[in-house]
Amino acid sequence: MENLMDRFLRYVAVDTQSSEESDSQPSTAKQLNLLNMLCAELKELGIEASVDEYGYVMARIPSNIDKEIPAVGFIAHVDTSPDASGADIKPQVIENYDGGAIELKGVPGLKLDPEEFPEILAHKGETIITTDGTTLLGADDKAGVAEIMNAAQYIVEHPEFKHGEVRIGFTPDEEIGRGVAKFDVAKFGADYAYTMDGGEVGELEFENFNAAAATVHIQGRNVHPGYAKGKMKNAIRIGMELNSLLPSDQKPELTEGYEGFFHIIGFNGTVEEATFSYIIRDHSMEKYEEKKAVMQQCVDEINRRYGNGTASVEIKHQYYNMRKQVEPHYHIVEKAVKAMEMEGITAHIQPIRGGTDGANLSFMGLPCPNIFAGGLNFHGKMEWVPVESMQKASAVILNILKLFAA
Repeated sequence: MENLMDRFLRYVAVDTQSSEESDSQPSTAKQLNLLNMLCAELKELGIEASVDEYGYVMARIPSNIDKEIPAVGFIAHVDTSPDASGADIKPQVIENYDGGAIELKGVPGLKLDPEEFPEILAHKGETIITTDGTTLLGADDKAGVAEIMNAAQYIVEHPEFKHGEVRIGFTPDEEIGRGVAKFDVAKFGADYAYTMDGGEVGELEFENFNAAAATVHIQGRNVHPGYAKGKMKNAIRIGMELNSLLPSDQKPELTEGYEGFFHIIGFNGTVEEATFSYIIRDHSMEKYEEKKAVMQQCVDEINRRYGNGTASVEIKHQYYNMRKQVEPHYHIVEKAVKAMEMEGITAHIQPIRGGTDGANLSFMGLPCPNIFAGGLNFHGKMEWVPVESMQKASAVILNILKLFAA
């Protein structure tokens, strides 16, 4: 049986970064390298599996009990965030972590320091996998992928393990909000599912942000700076002015819990024209709609100041809060809580300050809470994951199947 850590390290070696700039599905062809690999590995285990034209891997393990119970799915995404490079990842494996600062040796002086990230101290004595400081790690969500594959291999190699119908899904493009845009829920065939895409051990989530992406375009007017008085409209400065109109206290670094935000994630431009990219988030539907309206009001104000046509905005919905779709099936949350307790884990139910494929799947008729995968500091060079956390997550998968089969 392949070691879970070795499996994870093998998966993170494959560059699967998704791209918001692409309209294809998947958004980057390189994601198919891992998706095809996973499909082949499932088949090698004797599991029925396929990968479709959109990159979705779907697999089925038949029930081995003689009573009808719900089919349960487990889902993870293969893509890594566009926020940081996912190419040529060089993981560092720190065995028996001693509680000190961990040097990220690819960047001199860069450290994963408990003074800045005290949560790492809860994992003293464990095996920690970090980046080398030059890329992200990819635990989001290749930890989830490895955990599901590890559980699948256990099921195959232990026929005495009793379970109902098991469905497995691997998706592309979750990080850009299109992870299940073309996912065939009926073909997948699960009654309920869980995404293995959370963070610290014990995390369990069935509510998330309502989410939109906003792209603001500023049309300026370039004139030679020596003769620009009364004529030039600097698109960069005007965009900065628009940004200053947004609520100053509603930024990611100033919010927590159920508080939403506006987050500027990109800028590209010149004096002549510029584009500012934002994401808009809130758990409350009412406040979510208010935030979209505020963005439009800021654009209108810029046009009032500088003339119609100076600013425009395109707001695209990404996903909704899944709570109202999952709560009527709360027993699936309760089973996840019990499955954690069976491993000595206290479940920590909290709202996701983000989203998962499960949000859209829940609105597509597949109730789908989110379970911890074990990684922390996603989307950047400070990302890390304890091997023991991945082992616990894989055990929780098996425990959920036991509880459904009981």
